[in-house]
Amino acid sequence: MRNVIISGASRGLGLGIATRLAADGFRIIVLARKSSPALEAAISAAGDGRMYFHPADLADVDQIAGHVRHIKTEFGPIYGLVNNAAGSAEGLLTSLSQAQIEALVRLNTVSPMLLTKYALRAMIQQKAGRIVNMASIVASTGSVGLSVYGATKAAMIGFTRSLARDVGKLGITVNAVAPGFAATELTGALDEAQRAQIARRSAMGQLIEPQDVAGVVAFLMSDDASRITGSVITVDAGATA
Repeated sequence: MRNVIISGASRGLGLGIATRLAADGFRIIVLARKSSPALEAAISAAGDGRMYFHPADLADVDQIAGHVRHIKTEFGPIYGLVNNAAGSAEGLLTSLSQAQIEALVRLNTVSPMLLTKYALRAMIQQKAGRIVNMASIVASTGSVGLSVYGATKAAMIGFTRSLARDVGKLGITVNAVAPGFAATELTGALDEAQRAQIARRSAMGQLIEPQDVAGVVAFLMSDDASRITGSVITVDAGATA
């Protein structure tokens, strides 16, 4: 059974990805600060040792190597990694504190790079692996109040493309998925008028669902995507068309 680590998968898009990959036959190790009722339900429903929760505060970058080492010792070789965990500090740049900016860059950029570094070492030993970095359409379109967030997601796209060249000849693929606004608890905080306004911006007139993103990640993890690397796949219902 192929082991896949997914960060920030206790809810939302991450949980949707974890559930889909478990159904596809992967063993999923979810990294998150804490579990959630939704994650516990998904673990129970997956059954057969398909999903596990490993508590980890990925903002504490000094502990990342230890987390990966523990996972490898407990579950064996690491085949896949989905860097999904991220935070967002909304507000104009001038209103954000230095601490907020540094924390966001640490969680959204430094943390996934280090998680990739240590997981990659295990993949190199096998000469096989899949890495998927979750980006965002904000990296290319921009959005009011999301300058730092957008910068971190743009960094992940650059990271994806260069790393793909570093490890391609080792049988490891590195790709990114750039979702648009999704129908999750994050947009659930918006009222109907706000959600409708966002949906109208897309070619399809709707928000994407977690399963839309999960399907793309599942494809990139599959053998059918063995010749796809260094790519950024946008899933946004045509918002950037």
